[in-house]
Amino acid sequence: MSPTRQDQRASCPHSGGELVHRSVADVQGLDRLLEGCLPSFGAGYLRRTWQLLDEAIGRGVPMTLAVAGPVTASGQHLAWLNPLLETGWFCLLSTTDAVCYHDGHRALDDAAEHPFHEVPIFGDDGALRDERTIRITDVGFDEDVLLGQDAFVSACLRASEFQKRMTGTEMRNLLGVRYAAQEKQNGAPEGLLALCARKAIPVFVGAPADGSVFLNSMKLWAMQRAGGPDFAFELDLNAEVFESCAYHLWGLRHTATRALGTLVLGGGVPKNFNLQPEPALSQILGLEDITGYLYDIQITSAPVTDGSLSSCPPAEAVTWGKVDKDEYRATCESMQADYSMVMPILTKALLDKRERLARLESELGSETLLERHPEAGGYLRDRAGYRLFEQREQLTDELLASVTTRLPELERDSQYPLASSTSER
Repeated sequence: MSPTRQDQRASCPHSGGELVHRSVADVQGLDRLLEGCLPSFGAGYLRRTWQLLDEAIGRGVPMTLAVAGPVTASGQHLAWLNPLLETGWFCLLSTTDAVCYHDGHRALDDAAEHPFHEVPIFGDDGALRDERTIRITDVGFDEDVLLGQDAFVSACLRASEFQKRMTGTEMRNLLGVRYAAQEKQNGAPEGLLALCARKAIPVFVGAPADGSVFLNSMKLWAMQRAGGPDFAFELDLNAEVFESCAYHLWGLRHTATRALGTLVLGGGVPKNFNLQPEPALSQILGLEDITGYLYDIQITSAPVTDGSLSSCPPAEAVTWGKVDKDEYRATCESMQADYSMVMPILTKALLDKRERLARLESELGSETLLERHPEAGGYLRDRAGYRLFEQREQLTDELLASVTTRLPELERDSQYPLASSTSER
């Protein structure tokens, strides 16, 4: 290779190492296959996504997870999402109201009478409507499931523990406890909210009104105003956003890595809410020494040219301060893919590597293992996880104390010479 060509390659910020071309017949384990048998093109994106996940987890970086799409209705939470959250690697979840709503279907008393089934994507939807079959892509289920879920959610929201103003994270924790009891009663597998409640993982929903949990809340609200029974449940959105900021500050100030990573699956509101704490802390509340995510790993099917939030890569988020500007070239990746196709593979590879490291620990001992495999410390961190929901009051109080010291500046920054409005004339 000529010196000129070598210099050009070395100066390229995206230049990696030499391509590895191992035969699939020569590797054992999905992690080894992802590292050595996917040299380039779309497979190269999958390899780099795996490598960054492996690196972030191996370094012990607390991870947040943003997931859009019907992961619970389709059963993906049972296939790979719950096993991923069970590891203790993820500190919080950002998702949709619909994901929380559909999570309860399999625990309903008559769930066995209304099983989920496969339907054609390009079939006769009019005939499905006549049969009262609801379709989500290629997943079908009886409309009675929705009616049963509506009754169940309404009964939950009318329970005594819900009759107050609260954050959405508290509401979903309480809902997870109710789901867990229903699952236990009917022998259903543990769902997403039940797992998050058990592990004290905060569940955020950036657009709570855009889903059927809140539609049932609206029904109970309307019933009260029409002369029905009292209903005092109310969401405190200000407190919920503030809570998300407190968790981000925790990641920067109270963790061993002094950094957070994020895995973004899909996009939309879950992605945006997940990325908002950094600008909220630095630009809105004016705190100093606030940085964005160190790792930002995204899997989305949205084309970057459509200008949507779902499609924008981590590099664009750098300009907003949401991703670390000094490290993003080495710690971020945005892969064009349907995450339902690759997350089972990536999750299984991560779990396989963790189990292999656990076996080595029993053979070698912790000290020798860490000398040979430093990433074992991150992979084998406490499976109980970070239990942030249990620390929410302490962490929000800490953030509020920081806001208190900046009150004069915040008051000054809240002033603007408004034009006269019609109401003032």
